[in-house]
Formats: sequence, structure tokens, C-alpha cells
Amino acid sequence: MKNSDIRQLSDTDLATKIKEETSILHSLEFDHRVTPLQNPMTIRITRRLVARLKTEQGTRNAKVVAKLA
Repeated sequence: MKNSDIRQLSDTDLATKIKEETSILHSLEFDHRVTPLQNPMTIRITRRLVARLKTEQGTRNAKVVAKLA
């Protein structure tokens, strides 16, 4: 998912996507501990996607706080 796609998500969609991707990340990490994954790079890709999603969410929250102050 590109950053431009992330910016187009609504706040509720963004929160839902964070929950989904975090769940996927946890399951990938658990599966990798039990038996090695075919492609362990999926863990890195998913972790970075979650970070980008959380960064966008934090940016939006900061803008809201700045407007209120």
C-alpha cells in the first residue's frame, strides 16, 4: 500500500487497517517462531506498513490537537 493510498483512507478505515495489519503481523511472527516462513521478508514489509499507518494516524491526531489549541 502506497503512502498516497494511506492518506486517502478515512479515519475509521485507517484504524481498521491498523488492527488488521497488526493482527497479521502477530500471526506471521508466531508462525515464523514455530516453523520458518517461506518468505520472512513479509514480516518486515508488514511491520513497515503498520508503521506507515500509525504515522499517518499520529499526523492526523496532531493536526486535530493543533486546531483545538
